[in-house]
Amino acid sequence: MKIILTPQQKQQLEDMHDSTCDGRVRDRLKAVLLASEGWSQTMISQALRIH
Repeated sequence: MKIILTPQQKQQLEDMHDSTCDGRVRDRLKAVLLASEGWSQTMISQALRIH
């Protein structure tokens, strides 16, 4: 899964991550950011402890 984000989009997602209180939303934002950095689905699920 390859996601391409502009630096501005990445910054917006990071800001959303910092401002939200819902852990599930934060995990989804982290997954998108990690995918944009070339992480595989397996690596992301291990990092976020998703089974």
